[in-house]
Amino acid sequence: MSLSKPTHPAPPPAFVFDLGGVLLDWNPRRLFRPFFDGDPAALETFLAEIDFPNWNAQLDRGRPIAEAVAELSRRFPHYAAPLQAYHLRWGETVLGPIQPVVDLLARLKRAGRPLFALSNWSVETFPLMRARYDFLGWFDRLFISGEIGLIKPDEAIFRFFLETIGRRAEECLFIDDSQVNIAAASRLGFQTIHFLSPEQLTGELAARGLLPPP
Repeated sequence: MSLSKPTHPAPPPAFVFDLGGVLLDWNPRRLFRPFFDGDPAALETFLAEIDFPNWNAQLDRGRPIAEAVAELSRRFPHYAAPLQAYHLRWGETVLGPIQPVVDLLARLKRAGRPLFALSNWSVETFPLMRARYDFLGWFDRLFISGEIGLIKPDEAIFRFFLETIGRRAEECLFIDDSQVNIAAASRLGFQTIHFLSPEQLTGELAARGLLPPP
């Protein structure tokens, strides 16, 4: 008679959270909207003309905000006011925490799960968040794009993350609201959850047996 080796459940993964759009309600349109008299079409035209996603990505990669705003204001002088506001009043773009996800993070923390943040964020503005929200201190380590000079969805930032924490991709569960970032992590072997809502995230974790008791 042969005896089979006992099987042991796999240890829980390291939880890797994006911040903006998952734990923090970041929306630059809130800041910009008054400059366009509440006209949504004019606001969207502004964002398209300055190519806001790519321009903001430069800030997340480490470009100085004052330099980027000055350069863009020269190119688009009629947009100088909202651009200057983005520099001087950036804190208004974050409404606050997405509290149900913060509560979920607390459950994971109490259960002793490894917790990391991997987020695209300017090195100049992220300190405002560190000072404002205590839960950012719950992570074992925060990986902020502006601090390390790498940005999602570039595979280099995911590889840097894995090398730094000493884990394989399949040992990590990456949670992000960007499908592009999720796709990049998936290609490298990460477990992933594309965040859509707190309820959806809680359900996904429960279905995978990863939800600690409240």
